[in-house]
Amino acid sequence: MQFGMPTLIENKNLEETVLLCKELSLDFIELNMNLPQYQIECLENTDEFLKLADQYGIFYTIHLDENLNFCDFNRTVTKAYSDTVKRTIDIAKKLQVPIINMHLNKGVYFTLPDRKIYLFEKYNTKYMSDIEAFKELCGAAIGDSNIKISIENTDGYLEYEKTAIECLLQSKVFSLTWDIGHSHTAKNIDEPFILKHKDRLKHFHIHDAVGNKNHLTLGSGEINLAERLKTAEKYGCTCVIETKTIEALRESVKYTRIRSL
Repeated sequence: MQFGMPTLIENKNLEETVLLCKELSLDFIELNMNLPQYQIECLENTDEFLKLADQYGIFYTIHLDENLNFCDFNRTVTKAYSDTVKRTIDIAKKLQVPIINMHLNKGVYFTLPDRKIYLFEKYNTKYMSDIEAFKELCGAAIGDSNIKISIENTDGYLEYEKTAIECLLQSKVFSLTWDIGHSHTAKNIDEPFILKHKDRLKHFHIHDAVGNKNHLTLGSGEINLAERLKTAEKYGCTCVIETKTIEALRESVKYTRIRSL
């Protein structure tokens, strides 16, 4: 099983991140496109990324911008995000990235006295048309390469999101990421849906959690980590140790080694 690290805000640049990855004997780094230094124009400087990967014997996965919304009703916004994904796929091919991780955007909701109305659910025909278009775009861009766009659970999938994910999973280029900390803080509401599609699991984000607090050091919370990692190993998933500080990452790596996880 291959373990990697997230992009940590304490690291100033790519080289610092790669050196930490190597020091901890991890296999890969998940490049986070929310950060300015990993915007699409920076990632397109693939020579630097390849040089460091080759020098230190690591590889990359990519985490798309969490604001990604290829179903936005503003067509200019939709086009910008769709173009970003296409360019990211081109980068992934050059960097031999196996996983592009993404969040599924819930979109805007209106709060009524008795409930929330999500616009993607209200205008579902339009939403699903955009989901279909995104599926086709990614399938064409990825082609015969082995790249997977892996959809991560966050705070509990709504029914219209489950329908959208199942539509995307009709294409071989899509897979699932199981974020076990997010699962825990959402009271494992997504677990039945994820396990229903367990054969499409390709990626894990692992961190511990207590109540509604997650991204904690492994072993400091309430999650049965051995059980979750057994599932990851069974399906050949890559695993990001997704803590938020260098210290927590060091302690988490130590935890996995001591327990031979």
